[in-house]
Amino acid sequence: MKVLLWHVHGGWTDAFVQGGHEYLLPVTAEGGSWGLGRGGRDWPANAREVDAADLREAEVDVVVLQRPEEFDACEQLLGRRPGRDIPAVYLEHNTPKGDVPTSLHPLAGQSDIPVVHVTHFNQLFWDTGAARTVVIEHGIVDPGYLYTGEIPHLGVVINEPVRRWRVTGTDLLPRFSQRAPLEVFGMGGQNLPQALGLAPDSLTVRGDLPSAVLHQQLSRCRVYLHPMRWTSLGLALLEAMHLGMPVIALASTEASRAVPPEAGAISTSIEDLCAAASELINDPEEARRRGRAAREAVLARFGLAPFLRAWDEVLGNAHRRRDTGRSTPMTARSQL
Repeated sequence: MKVLLWHVHGGWTDAFVQGGHEYLLPVTAEGGSWGLGRGGRDWPANAREVDAADLREAEVDVVVLQRPEEFDACEQLLGRRPGRDIPAVYLEHNTPKGDVPTSLHPLAGQSDIPVVHVTHFNQLFWDTGAARTVVIEHGIVDPGYLYTGEIPHLGVVINEPVRRWRVTGTDLLPRFSQRAPLEVFGMGGQNLPQALGLAPDSLTVRGDLPSAVLHQQLSRCRVYLHPMRWTSLGLALLEAMHLGMPVIALASTEASRAVPPEAGAISTSIEDLCAAASELINDPEEARRRGRAAREAVLARFGLAPFLRAWDEVLGNAHRRRDTGRSTPMTARSQL
């Protein structure tokens, strides 16, 4: 099938475009979130850039929507309304915002387009009303076991840590810096030292690096720290586990399902997590043992093959629904 999607979440798309379809990625002269195309990513040739102005001639079979604004964008560029004139699914990457227990999903008022959640937590907490929902947990392109742990530092990946602050647990970083120096990777971290008041011997900002370079540098840190309070399950956490890193994680949102205790430590107690960080920093062999457990667990739960099979099922069902006028029961991984 020809699958249209915008380059919204590069890490998630890394896995999605490994499938057997043709993936059409709109590109514009301005770039940005509406025209990034491949964005320089090392993706297979079947992930193809298409000029946004040429989409009407592209013979799209199904659309993977990721933002409410994409309904109007599709109608403008394709001349067809998703869910009415062309098969579509809506991929929800995020946890709900605002009054969380009663957060109404933008697609809650319809039943024509299924909502695909990336975690069971998100499916549980979003009120999706009459919309059909399914969970397809993340799949990861395995970077391989790269862990050395040679540097007794805590590695953490946070995009926009100053702007997002409590959401990403940035305010917790000084507590952990008392146990070991921090190496922070990700976009928008240039003002982090000033925001936290940490000296260079406590915090190094590594910035936004290509995936291969990130994996090499991150895997030299002894422990991976995941301080996120209210994000969906971070792909960087799963990638760190693939690398063979032991994990220190807040037991919030989906992390408690993804991180077994033997992979490091997971808790809502910052004191307990700081103590565990000290233990692993000071015991390289225990850190290595827990990192191997992390890799074993993540390979079993977040492999690429089951992720792609689940998406084949959902996309195929959306396409058949157009032809038959009714849906096939959704069984991909989990149905609510």
